[in-house]
Amino acid sequence: AHNLNYWRFGDYLGIGAGAHGKLTIGSSIVRTARVRQPREYLVRPPAERMADRVRVEANDLPFEFMLNVLRLMDGFDEGSFEARTGLRFTTIAATIERAEQQKLLQAMGHARWRPTELGQRFLNDLQALFLPSPDPSGAGFNPPQTASS
Repeated sequence: AHNLNYWRFGDYLGIGAGAHGKLTIGSSIVRTARVRQPREYLVRPPAERMADRVRVEANDLPFEFMLNVLRLMDGFDEGSFEARTGLRFTTIAATIERAEQQKLLQAMGHARWRPTELGQRFLNDLQALFLPSPDPSGAGFNPPQTASS
């Protein structure tokens, strides 16, 4: 059950050697990683124990969100996408439609989706639909719009 927070694209702190974290700071999402080796971690001052800190770019957020939430049988809703990514749902609407046409994703009432049985079997293919496309007319979604724009 502790994985539900990760799968819902929630925030978590990485504490200890080799630990990873995900934090929403304002309108940005940051991934963190602590120094891996326990000895090195312990000899460093606390302020120097962070090995990596990377801001997740807006065009990567839909894929990162779907990489997590599509593991859940109850799927996701439009509101959680917007709240967790800061992007408008229209950013991924065409990709959602494409996934439905390919029978990988199904609507569950108003503004809620979940993987179909086929989508569960081919989860990597479903998730890959949300990878950013270098060309807006390509397989990925269009450039993101923030929920505030």
